[in-house]
Amino acid sequence: MTKTERIDRTLEGREVDRPPVSFWYHFGVQHEKGKRIAELSLEFFRYYDLDWLKLMNDYFYPMPKGMLELASADDLRKIGRFDVRDSDWAEQLSAIEIVARSLAGNAYFIDTIFDPWQVLMRSLAGEHLGELVATHPQGVLDALDVISDNIIAYCREALRLGASGVFISTFGSKQQMERSQYLKFAKPFVMKIFAAIKDGGKMHTAHVHDIGIYVEDVLDFPVPIISYEDRHPSNPSIPEMRKRFSGTIMGGLDKDRVTRVSPAEAARNAEEGMRLGGKTKLLLAPGCSFPTWLYPGAAKALVERVRSAGRESPAPNER
Repeated sequence: MTKTERIDRTLEGREVDRPPVSFWYHFGVQHEKGKRIAELSLEFFRYYDLDWLKLMNDYFYPMPKGMLELASADDLRKIGRFDVRDSDWAEQLSAIEIVARSLAGNAYFIDTIFDPWQVLMRSLAGEHLGELVATHPQGVLDALDVISDNIIAYCREALRLGASGVFISTFGSKQQMERSQYLKFAKPFVMKIFAAIKDGGKMHTAHVHDIGIYVEDVLDFPVPIISYEDRHPSNPSIPEMRKRFSGTIMGGLDKDRVTRVSPAEAARNAEEGMRLGGKTKLLLAPGCSFPTWLYPGAAKALVERVRSAGRESPAPNER
């Protein structure tokens, strides 16, 4: 079974020889050109022989021209529309184009997006965001709406260049945001983005970041895949989530059991994830990025355990 066949069958809810497996981490080379990002990503993908590639995107949303911080309502109004191909994101689009040519139907890849709230938090407003929400909530909402439009334009270009979907990280968890704040300042804009691009890719994924996720508030994203830290006790297990979500779950691997553990323990991590995930609609992956300093031998043992499950299983019914 090929990598793309395995994922196609998984998304369709049909049995596979084994679950598709992948993982990722931040390379920390956002100062480099897109060509280097593509090279590293493809080297990583091939070294571990993964089933799909989640292309990391560490290029930041561009600051408005001439600004070093957005600290007031007037500053927020400087956020405007721009040509995504004439911005820092052009480097990521270049990486996407290279990866698409290289994988050329042999494997799917998805691009990573941070939701509009995180865009403001990570660089544009940064330390000022809490105060801006308290004193200028409508200004923040208006800024988030413009950021969403730019992200939509970016996503459409990424899909046009060959990405099979986008993986949008959103802070739908107690660890990151109060629920009322999430429902007002984050979720509506994630919904807007997914609604605008939902027909453009088969692997759109809502990544609900961190622990204590607001389960009932993240089930209605118009996506076929949901990603979250299922192995943390504050979040629902995969069997529990299956009672509420009919799509494919990207999870099963404990992100904290690949470093400072033996290769055998990393393999047991995979065994447990496969057992919890079941035989259908599972993309075996961590609930968040692996540490960059993981031992390659442990990660290789994890992948080999998944591959061996395919060799041990009878061929799935082709009907």
